[in-house]
Amino acid sequence: MKTEICINENSKTPVYKQIIESIIDLVNARYFKENDLLPSMNELSVELGISKETIKKAYSILRERGVIHATQGKGFYISKVDDNKKINILLLFDKLSTYKQVLFSSFESHIDSNVEITIRLHNQDIDLFEQFVDENLDLFDYYVITPHFPLMQDIQKRLLKTLKRIPNRKLLLLDVNIEKLPGNFGAVYQDFKKDVHIGLMQGIDKLKRSSKLNVITMPTSLYGSLIIKGVEEFCSVNKINVEFHHSITPEIIRKKEIYLILNGQLDIELIELVRYAKQMNYKIGKDIGIISYNESPINEIILNGLTTISTDFNQMGKLAAQMINEKALRKVRCEFRMTRRNSF
Repeated sequence: MKTEICINENSKTPVYKQIIESIIDLVNARYFKENDLLPSMNELSVELGISKETIKKAYSILRERGVIHATQGKGFYISKVDDNKKINILLLFDKLSTYKQVLFSSFESHIDSNVEITIRLHNQDIDLFEQFVDENLDLFDYYVITPHFPLMQDIQKRLLKTLKRIPNRKLLLLDVNIEKLPGNFGAVYQDFKKDVHIGLMQGIDKLKRSSKLNVITMPTSLYGSLIIKGVEEFCSVNKINVEFHHSITPEIIRKKEIYLILNGQLDIELIELVRYAKQMNYKIGKDIGIISYNESPINEIILNGLTTISTDFNQMGKLAAQMINEKALRKVRCEFRMTRRNSF
């Protein structure tokens, strides 16, 4: 009888305690229900590759705690499950930007009522992130994380090591998937390289008619390098002239050209671009086009309607909530689209 009961051979926690925690977690996650039969001590010993005495010690403590009970000659069963027990969720977000607020609002509105949500912001600081995981490991039923950190190899290695400490059945990644992380954890994510191609394709008619696509990205753009590769492939396939910029100057602003800004809707790059365009008496949406990366509600107002290419943060929050409600984590690539407004 194969189960989800698991241990981590590299953990410093004694194996019998890991078995206790694993079974309790599975009860809280409703994997085990009242009167479910547990594997026998012999079966679990073989499955996990550990001694029968270790299983016996774990089962004995679980019986003392009232988590399981034994029936003579039949085995060990799950005792009455508290269906009213609240599910505790830890949200580890990198920051609360406008689109993260959209994501959270959607998540909160779709999650079941019997949950308690705790939010911490790691600010893309790997030291702080490791501290949060250390302090909260085994204290929550689910860990919902936006794992946005600099792409340097050493930081990504530390991120991977820290995420591995969280049981797969409790881990749900948002906005980006970590392909090197093994296991059946959950993820609702965007693919930065592929998605920008999809988004731009939805504006191919106007991009074909323009003289050039200008892409503005700053060193602070975390996934700028991946997005740029996607833009390069899109322009190569569709024979669109493209130029990349790391600063805004009047010289790069020309009629009949399109400007894609990767650093967000309210950053200085957009402000400078619009300021220079107005000084040159260019009308946004007519003389030049502007597209911004990432959608938020305020885009309906900016420039009488700011065109964006963006993942669907409402869908991201909804899907994440549904996975937890259904206790069925999986990996889903979120929808990505262009929202066309007057700036393009």
